[in-house]
Amino acid sequence: MNSPARPLVSIVLPCRNEAENIIDCLHSILEQEPPEGGFEVLVADGMSTDGTRELLSELASHFPQIRVLDNPGRIVSTGLNAAIREARGNIIVRMDAHTTYAPDYVKQCLVVMSETGADNVGGPMRTRAETLSEEAIRAVFHSPFAVGGARSHNVDYEGWVDTVIYGCWKKTTFREVGGFDEELVRNQDDEHNLRMSRKGYRVYQSPRIRSWYRVRGSLSTLFRQYMQYGYWKILVIQKHRTPASWRHVVPGSFVAGLALLAMWGCFWRPALWAELGLVVPYLLLVLLMSLFMAARSGWRLLPLLPAAFCCFHLGYGYGFLRGVWDFWLFHNAPQTEFVRLTRDPRL
Repeated sequence: MNSPARPLVSIVLPCRNEAENIIDCLHSILEQEPPEGGFEVLVADGMSTDGTRELLSELASHFPQIRVLDNPGRIVSTGLNAAIREARGNIIVRMDAHTTYAPDYVKQCLVVMSETGADNVGGPMRTRAETLSEEAIRAVFHSPFAVGGARSHNVDYEGWVDTVIYGCWKKTTFREVGGFDEELVRNQDDEHNLRMSRKGYRVYQSPRIRSWYRVRGSLSTLFRQYMQYGYWKILVIQKHRTPASWRHVVPGSFVAGLALLAMWGCFWRPALWAELGLVVPYLLLVLLMSLFMAARSGWRLLPLLPAAFCCFHLGYGYGFLRGVWDFWLFHNAPQTEFVRLTRDPRL
């Protein structure tokens, strides 16, 4: 069934090498309370090499709602576009493979969209963790100091926003706004929402739309993740000639200040004192926020929290500056470190 009153919902799910997470993810999708028009699941596999494709084929053979598509582009944006092109539903719900979803996730997307009149709706980024490192990263993930006050990291925030994770749209929105930018390895959701906002569409976040995202498993993969976010944000700014939010510029400005003062200090000693004037207050603030977070989330996390804060800030800042170097100054092709999967256990 696929009528305006009872729309078929097409759940689109890009994945690549997600054998560890794909079963739990799809089980949570298959357990959704079905909307009146029903739902289908289109999984765009980025040519996985870790057994993900075999798991998908096995599930698809048992559950006719699942269709598995090839994504030779191997990145999220090409996978999303491939799935949306094949989608039969009037409503598109974008999901992610390292996330699990509440049984009423799709239902709440439709309810919130109807109640608010929003053109795109989504929920905040609730998180899950299993190891000590993941618990520390999870605690920092929800700190406004770590993420610049991004509302998607605030699990209690409800209201109009500039972007949401994942998202739920009418399919006609993609005909009017366009699909996801296939040049972007990261930040494709933010860029798509920025285009929507510039065309007068509105985006809404509701904590009733619940999902649980599994954070990165180590500080090194966290650093690489945020390094990639900062790097690809430059291409978004270059395309639109303005940042979606000025918080995206702060980490890069901080790291640039540290680098310039360090180089200047080689020739003029007072510059080193100026550098200390940046570093010492920052480290004191990191320590203060780590103590506050440990008091809330557990003192056993304290040894890892300062490093996690630095991974968020310095990883993003370094990636941002490399993006300036590659995209703005020298027009270089992205290096492998800014393209490869950050969850790859071999890294």
